Amino acid sequence: MDLLNTLPEDWPLQSGRVFLIEGAPGAQRRAFLKETLRQVDTLHARTWLLPCHFDDGGPWAGVETLFHEIVPEVRARNPELLVKHDYELLNAVPALKRSMSVRNPNLTDAASNPERVRNYPSDRAFRIVHGLIDLLAEWKARDDGGIWVIACDDFNQSSHLARRFFRELVRRRGERLHLVLLIAADPGSAEAVAEYFQPVTIAARLPLGTVPDGPAPLDHEAIQRARDLEARVADDSLEAEIHLSDLIRAWTAAGDPHRVLHWQFEALSIYNSLGFYEDALSYGRPALAGAKLYSPEDDTLHWRIFIKLFMCHVALGNAETALQIAEEEALGKVWEPGRLCRLYYLVSMLYARYLPVRDLATAEDYLERGLEEIARADLPETEVHFQTVFNRNGLAMIRFFQGRFQEAIELCRDGFRRLAEHLEPGQHRLHRSVLLYNTAQVYAVMSSHDEAIANYTAAMEMDPNYSEYYNERGNIYLRLGRLEEAREDYLQAIELSAPYQEVRTNLGQCYRLMGLMEQAVDAYSQALDLDPGQVLALVGRAQAFEALGRTDAAINDYGAALTLDPRQPKVLANRAVLLYEAGRLEDSLADLTAAVEIAPDLAELYQNRAVIMSDLRRPEQAAEDLREYLRLQPSAEDHDDVAARLAGLSAHSSAA
Repeated sequence: MDLLNTLPEDWPLQSGRVFLIEGAPGAQRRAFLKETLRQVDTLHARTWLLPCHFDDGGPWAGVETLFHEIVPEVRARNPELLVKHDYELLNAVPALKRSMSVRNPNLTDAASNPERVRNYPSDRAFRIVHGLIDLLAEWKARDDGGIWVIACDDFNQSSHLARRFFRELVRRRGERLHLVLLIAADPGSAEAVAEYFQPVTIAARLPLGTVPDGPAPLDHEAIQRARDLEARVADDSLEAEIHLSDLIRAWTAAGDPHRVLHWQFEALSIYNSLGFYEDALSYGRPALAGAKLYSPEDDTLHWRIFIKLFMCHVALGNAETALQIAEEEALGKVWEPGRLCRLYYLVSMLYARYLPVRDLATAEDYLERGLEEIARADLPETEVHFQTVFNRNGLAMIRFFQGRFQEAIELCRDGFRRLAEHLEPGQHRLHRSVLLYNTAQVYAVMSSHDEAIANYTAAMEMDPNYSEYYNERGNIYLRLGRLEEAREDYLQAIELSAPYQEVRTNLGQCYRLMGLMEQAVDAYSQALDLDPGQVLALVGRAQAFEALGRTDAAINDYGAALTLDPRQPKVLANRAVLLYEAGRLEDSLADLTAAVEIAPDLAELYQNRAVIMSDLRRPEQAAEDLREYLRLQPSAEDHDDVAARLAGLSAHSSAA
C-alpha cells in the first residue's frame, strides 16, 4: 500500500488547509512525514518537520524549533522585524536572550520576585502567539511567497500554547501564507484533534506499529547524562529555562524522582511567572503529587508549590479550584505568620473578586486576620510597612465594590504615602504604580475624569511601558470627546504590547467618531483578525461600512454580530434600515419585529416598522405601530406629524 496516496493529489496546493495523519508514534510515523515532505520539494515548497511533544520541548515545543530556524534568516535580511517582535521571540525562544533583549520592558517584566505583586493576565500568552504569527506573515511577505508545508509530529501531546499557535496560524494566515499544515496524532485521538481545527481533513490512518526510537540507556548511563546536563546548567537561570524539558526527561530516565521533582517545580515557577498558566499546571500537578510522596516533611516546598498552583488557577478563572486547593493544602496546615498573612490575603481576594458569588464580609474578615499575622510575624520594618499597605489595598478593592469610593481612594493614597515615607525610592515601584492605577480606576467609575487622568498619568510616569495604562486613559479621553489624545494613547498602547484586540477595537471607535471611516474599518478588522468573536468590533465596523456606503459589507457584519448575540435590538434596527433601503422589505420587517420582541419599550422601532407596513400595504398594522409609538412618546417632537400620518392611515382603512 502506498500510504502517500491516502492524501489528496493536490493537497500541497490547498492553502489554509489542515490534514490529519493518525498513526502510532515513533520512527515509522516520522519517516512517513519526512517522505511526504520530500515529495513536495518538486513544488519548490519550504517544509518543516516539527517535534511537538510537550515532554520533549515544553510549552513552545515545535514553535521554538520553527523560529530557531527562521530567526537567523530574518536577522540577515530583515533585522528590524526581530526588534519589533523582540518580546514574543524572547518568550518563545529563550536561548535568544543571550543575544537580544526586550526594548521596552514594563515594571512587571523587570520586578524581582519579592516585588512582583502583579501577575500577567491570562491573555498575555495569547498576545505572544499572535505576535509570532504577525512576525511570520511580515517576513514571508518580503520573501518569495512560495508554498509552506509544516508537519507537526505528536500534536495530540503538544502544549496548550503550541496548539493555539498552530490553530491561529492557520485561521489567520493560512491562505495568505500559502500554508498547509500536516498534523500527526496517535491512534484514537484524531477526532479530538480535528475538533481543534475547522475545517480539517482526516487524510490518513496509517497501519503502523510502534517502533521505538532506540533502546533505553542503561541506568548508569542515564544517571551520568543527567548529572552532566545539570552540571552544564549549574546556577545559570537562563540555561535552566532553556533545558528544563531535557533535565526533567534526563532525571526521569535516570530514575531519580527527587531531581525530577526539583525541575518540575522550577518549570512550574518559571512558566507561572511568564504567564503560561495552563502549561505551568502540567508541571505543577505532578510536582504537588511528587512533593507529597518524596518530600512529605518539606513544608517550604509544599508552600511554594501551593502558591504557584493557586495563582495559575486564579489567572485562568478557576476560582473554585483555587479555593479547593487552599482548603486542602494550606488552610489549617500553615502556621507561620509570614505565610499566613499572605494566605489570608489570597483567600480574601477569592471571596472579594474571583468566586462566582462575592462575599465581601468574609473577604474583609480574612484581610483583618492577615493584618493580625503581619503584626505577629518577625519581619523587617520596611517589610511590615509594605505588607500592611498591600493588605489595605485589598480592603480598598472591597470598599470599591461596596460603592464606598472615597474610602477606597483614601486607602490607596495612604498606602502610597506610607511607602514613600518608609521605603527607599527604588523599592516596590511596581506596587506604587498599582496604587496610582487603582486610584485612577475608582475616579473613572465616579466620572471624576480629570482626577482619573492625573492618576493614570502618574502611574505611567512610574511604569511608562505598561500598555494597559495607555489603553485605559485613552478610554477616558474617548468618553470626553478628546479624540486626538485618545488616538495617541491607543497607538502607544499598540506599540508597547504584543497584539491584543481590545485596544484595536477602541482605536476603531475613536477613528469612527473622528469621521475617519477607512481607518476605523482597518482598526476594527485588525481586532477581528485577532478575535473574530467580538460583537463590539463587528457592530463598529458595520457602522463604518454603512457610513462609507458599503451596504452589503455592513449587512454582513451586522449579521455576524447578531449570530454571536441575537438579542441586540439596536443592531437589528440598524440592519433593518439597510435591508429596507436595499428593497428587502420582508427581511427588514423580520428584523424590526424581532427587535420589538426584545425591546418592546423602544419607541423608534414602532415608527420604523410602520413605514414598512405601509409600503407592504398593511395600513392596520402600520396604524397600530404609530399608536404604540405615540403612547410611548407622548411628548415626541414629531408628535403632530405622526398623528397626521395615523389619521391618514385610519381614513384609508375606513375607505377600504
